[in-house]
Amino acid sequence: MKQSLRAIAAFGVLGLASLGAHAADGTITFNGMVTAQTCTINGNGSGSNDFTVTLPTVSASTLAAAGDTAGRTPFNIALTNCTPASGNVHTFFEQGPTIDATTGDLILANGGATNVQLHLQNSDLSDIALNGDDGTQNSLSVAISSAGAATLPYYVEYKATGAATPGAADSSVMYTMSYQ
Repeated sequence: MKQSLRAIAAFGVLGLASLGAHAADGTITFNGMVTAQTCTINGNGSGSNDFTVTLPTVSASTLAAAGDTAGRTPFNIALTNCTPASGNVHTFFEQGPTIDATTGDLILANGGATNVQLHLQNSDLSDIALNGDDGTQNSLSVAISSAGAATLPYYVEYKATGAATPGAADSSVMYTMSYQ
């Protein structure tokens, strides 16, 4: 019993001695800010931040081979009442189960058309890679006007991953407005 107590005491002393070996190498300071609602979002003229974009009906024959596109459709995310009325804003499309990690396009809901995805583009027709992190998706920034408004114009189109088959072509993506 005495030897057990000595062993426990020895380990305790060794344990306390090792505590002094860890010294701080530096300090990390975190800065942030909490603001009121930054802007009012009006998606595609709907008056809401949740909105629907309806693409035209296209024939499966227009999407016969991988890479074929059809039905390019414009849509906007309009911002008003931005506080402060300055800086830039872009859309970050959130990662999720509707995004193909390889192509960066939107996967269609089950039970619809096959070999088709939905492809997003900026107003200059540059591709948006939905599989990227914020800042790497290539979603273009727009200046917020002195009136506290901005409009972010986009396109969506069907894009074939192979010979398309007919059916519904529905998908969705969550988004966040990113302010600089």
